[in-house]
Amino acid sequence: MARAPSAQKDEALAAIAERLRDRFEDVLEANAADLADERAAGLSDALVDRLRLSEARVTSMAEGVAQIIALGDPVGEVLDSKVLTSGLHLRKVRVPLGVIAVIYEARPNVTVDCAALTIKSGNAIVLRGSSYAQRSNAALAAIVREGLASAGLPEAAVELLDAGRDDVVKLATADRSVDLLIPRGGEELKAALKGAATVPVLYAAAGNCHVYVHEDADLEQARRIAYNAKVQRPGVCNAAETLLVHEAVAAELLPGLLEALRSAGVDLVGDDRARAAVGEAMVGQADDADWDTEYLDLKMAVGVVDSLEAAVEHVNRHGTGHSEAIVTSSERAGDEFSEAVDAACVYVNASTRFTDGFEFGMGAEIGNSTQKLHARGPIGLRELTTTKYVVHGEGQVRE
Repeated sequence: MARAPSAQKDEALAAIAERLRDRFEDVLEANAADLADERAAGLSDALVDRLRLSEARVTSMAEGVAQIIALGDPVGEVLDSKVLTSGLHLRKVRVPLGVIAVIYEARPNVTVDCAALTIKSGNAIVLRGSSYAQRSNAALAAIVREGLASAGLPEAAVELLDAGRDDVVKLATADRSVDLLIPRGGEELKAALKGAATVPVLYAAAGNCHVYVHEDADLEQARRIAYNAKVQRPGVCNAAETLLVHEAVAAELLPGLLEALRSAGVDLVGDDRARAAVGEAMVGQADDADWDTEYLDLKMAVGVVDSLEAAVEHVNRHGTGHSEAIVTSSERAGDEFSEAVDAACVYVNASTRFTDGFEFGMGAEIGNSTQKLHARGPIGLRELTTTKYVVHGEGQVRE
């Protein structure tokens, strides 16, 4: 895979996209069986939404693969080139990482997204999905492997493991087989791997995301952004879990906004000032754990703060470094928030829901890294490469 030319990799990706469009009914049949399985019976509504596929969602997968084809191949890209004083010609080039393992939960589209990105970037991948998505993942992985074979590339470049309990530890300790492990899951999975992993791990972890409404915000814009960030798709990691509002606009903004959220089915909890602004019957009492919880569901914590500095302090104390947003009419306030908040993605006057490889023009993503080393934010093609120094000489030896 590391030596495969761009044209051959793109041929495989085109075959995968075509098969996804032509065989979506097979994928939906497998997905329906997963949804009907007793293993899916206890899932929350948010997890069921992640698991459920539709023709539109399968078509979106195909569009993501097509978008990856249109992107430049990162392999072989020259990052630096110079002649040293010794006369040696040095180049720093991008090369694939090798074998990437991904652990993920109830989102079958991850099977295609991860496979497509690793194929384009010249890597191989081992996928370990959830047991309750096993049929869906298998149907999608079969399409991917057929696409590889049709282009003359090895099917074994994409392997789907059975979702056994021991697989996580095996992958995390497979030093001689796996070059990088990327878990897509919550803090519980992250904590478990930290105690076991001996291979490098790039965490695509939890998203406890915030929307902060500053005192000078356009309140109609704030209503749209906060509502979208929570309601549009609550079961994903870039959905907002906490709304923070400056005390100067709390009384004007919160009654209408929280009523709209409640009408959409959102369970609201808040601090004393948020509850006072709308009446305690509308908003329950938040406890300490609520500010640290990634609900992944129709629930939201609401707080009132005295200043931008207080909002930043709250976000940095309780957030997970994923995606944070400020609504403000002040360029200065937007800049201060962006500089002070410790997160992979910061939005000024936009919903957190845009943190996504597809939305960022990457075609797809393997996950959203909340770490600071190697990759941060959506993990796309370039984040799946490392570098190599290639040095050419004319017989030089070091004295």
